[in-house]
Amino acid sequence: MSGDVFSGLPGQEAAVAQLRAAAAAAARLLAGEPAGAGGMTHAWLLVGPPGSGRSVAARSFAAALLCPSGGCGECPSCRQVRAGTHADLEVVRPDGLSYGVRQTRDLVLRAAAAPSGGRWQVVLFEDADRCTEQAANALLKAIEEPAPRTVWLLCAPSAEDLVTTVRSRCRVVTLRIPPSEAVAEILATRDGIDPARALAAARAAQGHIGRARRLATDAGARQRRDDVLTIPLRANSLGNALTSAAALAAAAEEEARAVTAELDGPERDALRRAFGEGSAGKGVAKAVRSAAGALKDLEDRQKSRATRIKRDSLDRALLDLAGFYRDVLMVQMRAGVELANADRADDLRALAATSAPESTLHRIQAIMRCRERLGANVAPLLALEEMTLALALC
Repeated sequence: MSGDVFSGLPGQEAAVAQLRAAAAAAARLLAGEPAGAGGMTHAWLLVGPPGSGRSVAARSFAAALLCPSGGCGECPSCRQVRAGTHADLEVVRPDGLSYGVRQTRDLVLRAAAAPSGGRWQVVLFEDADRCTEQAANALLKAIEEPAPRTVWLLCAPSAEDLVTTVRSRCRVVTLRIPPSEAVAEILATRDGIDPARALAAARAAQGHIGRARRLATDAGARQRRDDVLTIPLRANSLGNALTSAAALAAAAEEEARAVTAELDGPERDALRRAFGEGSAGKGVAKAVRSAAGALKDLEDRQKSRATRIKRDSLDRALLDLAGFYRDVLMVQMRAGVELANADRADDLRALAATSAPESTLHRIQAIMRCRERLGANVAPLLALEEMTLALALC
């Protein structure tokens, strides 16, 4: 087995070895042979911090299970998995902040279908930690009593983010943040990005491949990140702290608009084409009425997704901010480690020289506390104002 489908997972050697062994065992099962060591199971939980490549690893594993050659990366099956069009692959991406029980029950029914290709029916559930308690219970029943050829691939930041009953029935694969050099190599070789820019973006993104690609290719994304990183030097009084909170919220809003604009328009156009917009003839009027209802449903889903993307954008901004203070702490402690914000060395040294390591730690804790409050649905601006005031007063 060449393992080519796993080439987009830099720095994940242990996880890749585990998934390759399982895919090989799955192939033996289909051939009527004993699975052997590294055996296959019907439920997997892929965990790792943001940017570690959970969904990429899950999709690669799905390709390896569905490919007759175990994941060659070139056959029609592998290309269909990569495009998300394979008949035996169901990809679930929760649009909103949560995934409900009705949606989960519908998913369980679809997952029980026999695979059309004779291999496996694979359900790839990104952000499975967004399941409500009732949805998790519905998912548990499907995992406890799986269809013979159905494989569940759940993704979450950590195993603790899922209810105990679900995670205890899954085999866990743990991914880590890949080294900046490995991410930069992927961006340079696969996306044709200048190696120096790729490395700077990989460091700024702290190993998050998708974020690194966006920073390397989108000047607007780089500018919004730069705006966030001016907060440590600006939030030095009550008025400046409140202004910084508003600016941070605005930056997240702008980032979310940029992301959703790339998604919403093509979805609406595809739906209109599916209902025959612009066509003529019998049945067109009925199709137009049906399209209106479908468009309304799509708009509702897009609004829910926009809320989630805004929260995710805000969380990334907070992680950028925490990364800045982490670099300040490393300078204060004279630690010889790679800095995510080496391009802002003067700012790091200036802040390090005018504060104590204890104050830097308190500031990092204030940022993490803000993240927790946003996760508990506290009004974003209130949570940000409390955080920036803490940054000013520490």
